[in-house]
Amino acid sequence: MSNSRSNPVEGSETAKTAKKRTVSLSVVRRMPRYYRYLNNLLEGDITRISSRELARRTGLTASQIRQDLNCFGGFGQQGYGYDVDKLYHEIGNIIGVEKSYDAILIGCGNLGRAVAIHLLSQPSAAFRLRAAFDRNPMLIGANIYGLQVFDPEELAEYCAEYAPKAAFLCLPTENAKSVVDVLYASGVRYYWNFTHYDISLEHPDTTVENVHLTDSLLTLCYHITVEENQGSDNT
Repeated sequence: MSNSRSNPVEGSETAKTAKKRTVSLSVVRRMPRYYRYLNNLLEGDITRISSRELARRTGLTASQIRQDLNCFGGFGQQGYGYDVDKLYHEIGNIIGVEKSYDAILIGCGNLGRAVAIHLLSQPSAAFRLRAAFDRNPMLIGANIYGLQVFDPEELAEYCAEYAPKAAFLCLPTENAKSVVDVLYASGVRYYWNFTHYDISLEHPDTTVENVHLTDSLLTLCYHITVEENQGSDNT
């Protein structure tokens, strides 16, 4: 691992922050993957790992892993590899998982409830879910998994008082625009978007993670179709 740095925690926070601003989105998207695999290693009592072994476990290449980590200062030691615990916490710091940003959930249907359960069952997640909003009069005022459900009419007032950092959108697409307009006017710039509404089209200064379940499912369908077609061609 000749491209690795000599110290697992080498590099100032200022330098890492500067590098973080310029790294590609593809690198950023791989960081949670490393974080997840390193957590699995810790649970298996593995304390040290080489870039080659980490590559084998993650399905990437050792060169790719070293390049990705070097974007943030590099954390390996030649002849030793990576200290799993230190690398895990360094990547956690890069992602910001310990900051626990406040977030709100918009939409308490089946999808919204599933998202709430997922987040509330993982206290180490990077977001604290603070409140939920839904137009269903049967839900307004109720308590779902410890979350109080508010009327969306109270959204602007809530944001003004509590200033949530992010909003998770699990509402029907046709209702998304009006809700996002309120959120945006209230200062919310970060969205986990399960709708098909293109937030960044009207609000380009937002940061949006779009989750299109149908797109993902159709991608799986494509792979099945290609394999079946190849099988037909070979018969």
